[in-house]
Amino acid sequence: MRWFTVCIWVGFLSFAKPVSAELVRFEITDRQVVAEGQSFGERGSYERIRGRVYYELDPALPQNQAVVDLSLAPRNARGRVEFWADLDVLTPADPTQANGAILYDVNNRGNKLALRMFNDGGGNNPTAPSDFGHGFLMRHGFTLVWSGWDGELLPGGDRLRLAAPMAKSEDGPITGFVRCEVVVDSQTNRAPLNWANHGSYRPTVHGLETATLTVREKPGDRRPVLPRSQWAITVEDVSSDVPTQLPKMELTVEGGLQPGLLYEVIYEAQDPLVMGVGLAAVRDLMAAMKAGTGDHNPFLIDGQSYLNRAHGFGVSQSGRFLREFLWSGFNQSETGTRVFDGLMPHVAGGGLGSFNHRFAQPTRHGSQHDHHDYPPDRFPFAYELQRDPFTGLEDGLMVKALATDTAPKLMHTQSAAEYWTRGGSLPHTDPLGTQDASPPENVRFYTFGGTQHGPSGYPPGYGVGMNKANPADYRPFLRALLLSLDRWVLSDVAPPASRNPRIDAQTLVKFAQQSTGFPQIPGVAYPQVIHAPLCLDRGPRWETERIIDRKIPKIIGEYTPLVPHCDADGNDQACLLPLEVAVPVATYTGWNIRRHSAGAGGELVSLTGSMILFPRTPGDRITSSDPRLSVVERYGNAEGYLKVFSAYCDSLMADGYLLPEDAERLTSLWAKRVADLFPVTR
Repeated sequence: MRWFTVCIWVGFLSFAKPVSAELVRFEITDRQVVAEGQSFGERGSYERIRGRVYYELDPALPQNQAVVDLSLAPRNARGRVEFWADLDVLTPADPTQANGAILYDVNNRGNKLALRMFNDGGGNNPTAPSDFGHGFLMRHGFTLVWSGWDGELLPGGDRLRLAAPMAKSEDGPITGFVRCEVVVDSQTNRAPLNWANHGSYRPTVHGLETATLTVREKPGDRRPVLPRSQWAITVEDVSSDVPTQLPKMELTVEGGLQPGLLYEVIYEAQDPLVMGVGLAAVRDLMAAMKAGTGDHNPFLIDGQSYLNRAHGFGVSQSGRFLREFLWSGFNQSETGTRVFDGLMPHVAGGGLGSFNHRFAQPTRHGSQHDHHDYPPDRFPFAYELQRDPFTGLEDGLMVKALATDTAPKLMHTQSAAEYWTRGGSLPHTDPLGTQDASPPENVRFYTFGGTQHGPSGYPPGYGVGMNKANPADYRPFLRALLLSLDRWVLSDVAPPASRNPRIDAQTLVKFAQQSTGFPQIPGVAYPQVIHAPLCLDRGPRWETERIIDRKIPKIIGEYTPLVPHCDADGNDQACLLPLEVAVPVATYTGWNIRRHSAGAGGELVSLTGSMILFPRTPGDRITSSDPRLSVVERYGNAEGYLKVFSAYCDSLMADGYLLPEDAERLTSLWAKRVADLFPVTR
C-alpha cells in the first residue's frame, strides 16, 4: 500500500498545473570584484554578489507536500509561508564570459567547501587571491553559488543561514523530545549540546527539570543514567536577526566530560522549526536562477538568465543533503522542470539526513562509534528501486525523479573511509550486501581507493588514532569529473566509466581481515568493528508524519556494509586510485583505530584513514619483519619512482580521470616528496 501511495503522489506531481516558482525576490546588499581583480584566463575577473533571497511556499501545492509540518507554519495574507536565506555568489564580472553552468555548493554547517575541493583554496569569505587557489572553477567559467539551508546554525563566521519558520498548533507550542549525543576528544568541563556553531531546540520548563543524561563507552553498551546533581544544561539566547533563532545550549558534567565517551541528553523541547523548507529553498533558488525569475534577479542579460544549467555539489553532510533532496522529489521545480541537471554527492556514503522531520537536527550524522542511531542512515540507500529486507518497503533515491522526468546526471564519489564509517557500499549493492546494485543509466560511481573522508595535511599527524592519518589526495579526480559531468549534461558525452569494487568481481568483500587480504604488518592492529547502519523503529508516526515517538529507537535489523579487497600491500583494489596510492610508498587505508589513551580504544576514528609507510630498504624490511617490499626494492631510486608515477599519470589522462594540469602539478609535488624516502647513494 505504501508503494502504491508513492506512485500516485509521483504521478500527481507529473501532471500538476504549472505555477510560478516561489522565490519572491533577491535582495543584493554587496557587489565587488574579488581576488584583487586578477584575470582568470579568458573568463576575466570575478565578481562576488551577496545578499538574501526571500521565499513564499504554498502548503497546498503538490510539490511542497514533502516539507514536514509546513501546514503548521505561520502564513501571510496570501496563505503562503514566508522565510529567507543568505546568498553568496561568485560569477564572471562580465557575465557574457560565464560558461552558463551553476555549481551550487551545498554549504556544510554554514561553511563553503567547493573552493577547497576544486581550487585548493577556500574560506568562508573568499576575497583575497589566495582564497581562489589555482583558479580552476574560475578559469572554466562556472558561476559558484551558496545559500543558507540549515535553520539551526548560530550567527557568525560568515556562515550561511536560513530563517526557517516555526511550527505552531492551535493549542499553542508544539512539544516533543529531543536527543543530543555529545562526544569530545579531550577532557573538558563543558561542551555544546549540539555541535559547535549550532543552536539547540529550546527545552520546556518541564523538559529542563526532567532531562536525563546517560554515559556509555560504545554504542551497543547499556545506557546508565547519571544523577541529576552531577550535571547541568545551560540555555543562552543568541542575538540574531533570525526571528526563530535557536538558543546556544551547553552541557556541564561534574569532573568533566571524558574523551571518547558517549554522553546522551534527552529532554522535552518546544517550537520545532520547519527545517524541510531548506530543501525547497535550494530547489526554488536554482529554478529562479535558470529561469530568470524573482524580482531584482541579478543574473540576467537583456532580461534573460545567462545561466542555463545547474550542478549540485555537496561534501559529507552536504552530499547527504543532495541525496535526500533527490529522494524527496525536490528535483522537480514548482513548474515541473528539472532543477539540478547534474549532481555530485561527495563522501556522503549511504546516508540521507536529519533534514526534514519534526525536531530535525541537520548537523547530526552517523558513524561507527558516535551518533550510531540517528536518522541519517536509513533505507533507501541505492538509487534504483529496492526492497527493504526488514520492513518490506520498496523505494530508491531516483524513483520520484525518474517518474517525473526530472532525473539528473549523477556522479556518486566517495573515499575508502565511507566504506568503513558511512555504509559506503550500500549505494551500489542490495541492503544485505549479497549482490551488486543495478543503478539507472544516469548514475556513475567513483570510489577513490586508499583515501579518507577529507585528505589530511602532509606530513600527517596521529590525532586520536593509532596510525598517522591519510593524506592521499583525491581532489584532482573531482576536477576532471566535474568537467565530464558538465559535458555529459550539455552535450550528452558519456563520462569515464564507473570505478568501484564489486561483489561479482570479488573485489567488494566482508570487512574481516581474512576476507580483505590485509597483510599482517608488525605493530599495526586491524579493525574489529565497522559501521553497519541499522534498521530502526522510531515509532508509529515516523513513516507517515516524520515524527519520532521512541526516545531510544528499537533495532529491527542491521544492513550489511562491505569494503574493498586489498592487494598484498593492504592497498585497495578495483578503485580509482590517487597517484600516491597507485604508485605507493605506504599502505593507505580508509580506516584508523582509536588509541586507548584517547578513550573508546579499538573503535574506529570517524571518517579517518591511515598511512603506514613501507620500509625504506631491504635491511629495514628484514629487521622489522615487514611483509611489504621496501621502496628501494620497488623503485630503486627517486628517478625510478617518478618513471612509474609518470606512466600512471598518462593512463589516468587517457581514461579521462586526470587533467594535464594536475598531472604536471602532482609530478612536481611528488618529485620533492620522494627525494627523502630513498637512501643517499655515493
